[in-house]
Amino acid sequence: MKILKLDNNSKKNLLEDLLKRSPNNYGQYAGVVDEVLNNVKNNGDKALFEYTKKFDKATITSENIRVTQEEIEEAYTLVDENLVRVIRKALVNIKEYHEKQKQYSWFDSKPDGTILGQKVTPIERAGVYVPGGKAVYPSSVLMNVIPAKVAGVSQIVMTTPPNSEGKVNPNTLVAANEAGVDVIYKAGGAQAIAALAYGTESIKKVDKIVGPGNIYVALAKKAVYGHVSIDSIAGPSEILVIADETANPRYVAADLLSQAEHDELASAILVTTSSDLAKKVNEEVEGFLKVLDRREIIQKSLDNYGYILLADTIDDAVDIANDIASEHLEIVTKDPFNTMTKIKNAGAIFLGEYSSEPLGDYFAGPNHILPTNGTAKFFSALSVDDFVKKSSIISYSREALEDIHTDIEQFAKAEKLTAHANSISVRFEDAK
Repeated sequence: MKILKLDNNSKKNLLEDLLKRSPNNYGQYAGVVDEVLNNVKNNGDKALFEYTKKFDKATITSENIRVTQEEIEEAYTLVDENLVRVIRKALVNIKEYHEKQKQYSWFDSKPDGTILGQKVTPIERAGVYVPGGKAVYPSSVLMNVIPAKVAGVSQIVMTTPPNSEGKVNPNTLVAANEAGVDVIYKAGGAQAIAALAYGTESIKKVDKIVGPGNIYVALAKKAVYGHVSIDSIAGPSEILVIADETANPRYVAADLLSQAEHDELASAILVTTSSDLAKKVNEEVEGFLKVLDRREIIQKSLDNYGYILLADTIDDAVDIANDIASEHLEIVTKDPFNTMTKIKNAGAIFLGEYSSEPLGDYFAGPNHILPTNGTAKFFSALSVDDFVKKSSIISYSREALEDIHTDIEQFAKAEKLTAHANSISVRFEDAK
């Protein structure tokens, strides 16, 4: 890993380097994505099935696009019973965490007949995209589906690409069934996003699309935003660790590599006040690389976006962490809770040497679908809030409106909106 002194110059170069990974920088794929979206929008199932044959080598029709109960039952025979047990345990933790996020409608009434409030309503239909192929993550199925279930979404629709035989990965099917998905369709890529956004003969349009995918999926979600809502445009995975001399270098190295193995564009950054720790972490990284399965991906990730930054103080480390706004932030210092209070921007924060990032990926309960590429400065983790709408409630009696109607009329006239003013004044014509 590159060991650098943290200063204004290295900070500037690092931030510019990380921004290169943004999906916004892959415009060369936009034309292909737009063609797919328009084709599915105009030709429905016909285009969807043609793309599935072209990209997934599977023959899908209106008769077999929907996963059957028999296919789900078959999946359970193909999945390790211990994995099913773990999925069920993780599901409980995730559900309990997200239930604490629920919001409820409220109303505030006053003696003069004024009633103000907020009505919280779940969205009708949510679409969950789940990658196929090599990237099969049943944990992401749980993280996308459970907040929607807790929110009370009426129907949760999942799309995922089939293999060449028209089968869906059994781990994905089991996780979806355990989480409570209502219907699963065999469709992937930008064409699946188009089907969810516009609807086809087989797949009804949804109100919101969530879930990770490749660059084509990410750009498709970006393009259909406005026709439907989306969660976010996900970029490559990232981890930043703030550590001092008390940190265990072997633990820190292992945690950095846990994200580097995702993708050649993933970033793994250590910011430390200890040059001794920096050296030892680098040595541990070299040792792990000799034995880990995905060493080639990890090595490319570290070559591209792996850094060890030497900071003068923990406050300097906090400053760069806030500037980077990492998806995952681990704090391994003498007093991690105190350091955490200074953090303003992070997707998820892990405190202490036994709170490794994969704990959040799989089991603890908080959502692992997090803002990337610095968007933690203004975005949050996927939550129950993503699956509800909030409507304002306003009810005034004549008495309540009478006290303030001239104020409203004056405001409207100041904006030269006389019909607005008239809408209020007409109710008091008899008093003039």
